[in-house]
Amino acid sequence: MRKFEIKENFLLDGKEFHVISGSMHYFRVVRGYWQDRLEKLKALGCNTVETYLPWNLHEPHKGVFNFEEMLDVVHFVKLAQKLELYVILRPSPYICAEWDFGGLPAWLLAVDGMRFRVSYPPFMQHVKDYFEVLMKQLTPLQINQGGPVIMMQVENEYGSYANDKKYLAYMRDLMLNLGVTVPLVTSDGPEYELLDGGMIDGVYPTVNFGSNPADNFSKLQKYTKNGPLMCMEYWIGWFDHWQNQQHMRANLKQSTADLGKMLALGHVNLYMYHGGTNFGFMSGANYFDSFKPQVTSYDYDAVLSEDGQITKKYQHYQAVIGKYVDIPEVNFSTVIKQKAYGKLKVKNKVSLNAVLPLVSTPIVSAYPQSMERLGQNHGYIMYRSTLEKQQHIKQIRLWEAQDRAQIFINQKPLTTLFDLELQAAKKVDATFELGATIDILVENMGRVNYGIHIERQRKGIDQQIQINNLIHHHWQHYPLPLDNLEKLDFGRSYELGVPAFYQFTFNVDETGDTFLDFNGWGKGVAFINGFNIGRFWDVGPQRRLYLPAPLLQVGENEIIIFETEGKVKDYITLQAKPDLG
Repeated sequence: MRKFEIKENFLLDGKEFHVISGSMHYFRVVRGYWQDRLEKLKALGCNTVETYLPWNLHEPHKGVFNFEEMLDVVHFVKLAQKLELYVILRPSPYICAEWDFGGLPAWLLAVDGMRFRVSYPPFMQHVKDYFEVLMKQLTPLQINQGGPVIMMQVENEYGSYANDKKYLAYMRDLMLNLGVTVPLVTSDGPEYELLDGGMIDGVYPTVNFGSNPADNFSKLQKYTKNGPLMCMEYWIGWFDHWQNQQHMRANLKQSTADLGKMLALGHVNLYMYHGGTNFGFMSGANYFDSFKPQVTSYDYDAVLSEDGQITKKYQHYQAVIGKYVDIPEVNFSTVIKQKAYGKLKVKNKVSLNAVLPLVSTPIVSAYPQSMERLGQNHGYIMYRSTLEKQQHIKQIRLWEAQDRAQIFINQKPLTTLFDLELQAAKKVDATFELGATIDILVENMGRVNYGIHIERQRKGIDQQIQINNLIHHHWQHYPLPLDNLEKLDFGRSYELGVPAFYQFTFNVDETGDTFLDFNGWGKGVAFINGFNIGRFWDVGPQRRLYLPAPLLQVGENEIIIFETEGKVKDYITLQAKPDLG
């Protein structure tokens, strides 16, 4: 039986083991490319792969679990083992990771009073229910049971969030009681306060940082009792949010030098070795002075690009790692081609209002309710009512609303509110006949994934809608998670300038990676053969969406775009190269 231990160093079967790891999130990479990305990790010189596990995907609704296709974590771990890679798993309820709600499931927000990452019995019971299912998948993969898993993490950067040691102890004991026998670790930022806050007895501390390895390791050394020093997240790049001026990149010379210093002093996990993509509606957001939602790409200026290309950083890092280990010869088994399928003309188009009854069933309530209270996790939601008393609107306010709201009178655009504009009354000037229809289309652009704002992440409108000086009641709610686009009827009416669906088809003889260029389009989300490849927005910096070849099929393929601004062209293009700005 094999064994991994933490003593004066990391020991694998009694011998010192230098952990050189790379982060790759299986849920951000199409399953057909897992092997390619893992082979390139091995060829980099790494001996370990690390991944988070997203609770919100594995249990999208209470008691409903998913470990299929891109979420088949067991297959991912066994594939790593087949390639002679070890695995670090980080199955915290909370993962941050620039992921929607930091991985917490949206259904936790449906009930008033829920508290997160604290000794709050209802929350801890939900975690226990999830872990009882999850650990049945994970514990047989531990190294002392014949698998490749050498470490698991308890919580995630808890010292940056709160100080409830009782909660941390509960998480530690829960994992132990459910059969985790490999060493447990924590990871926290490189400050004494953060390391103090995240530590718990019986769990080994590691540190996260993006520079100054000697200084940051010296801080960690205070807590390791002369044990090994590990950077669990060496931030080798950074993420982008919408309205960035340009794609974020690190200083290659400095990061390469820091990697060398780190390997001389201890152990490392590259965050990210391969970032992948925030497919669907899963990109998160940060909130400090304002709301900053992340883009669809999670390229992160990683060692491998978003589409798995070997970068200059890969070559520099490989040279550094080669000073510590022998770089293996690896034959890459997956043929990846980049394809420019060219210009695709719009085949069909239909306005949202024309198909609203087909894709959503209204829920009637005297007052507006958030997505989560209606059982919806992601996407958009339309609030509709009749103005039976008003003929003139001078101002409107949406109380407890997030993130972006478009307001229409008789299906004509009135105004759009985003972020801070939702926190005050908006002056408008609209005159109409009695009985006019008011529609409010609210977009969930991603829940905050870091900091204290996770306590307030209900999307849609969670309190009241004030028109002029009065609260307006009696609303129809149309949830629009956009998971049923097969119900669209493109034979219905279309009007330019309002939210609408656009259909494209194209035939391919050979599948390849391609990139959907949305130049000339406003804001929305795109689907290929029913798969949601993510959000787009003309504010940038990202200019093209990655469309990996495994999502295509030889023969006819369909792209559907949902665009909300009425800013469109009569075509899109599929290019051979990315454009992240």
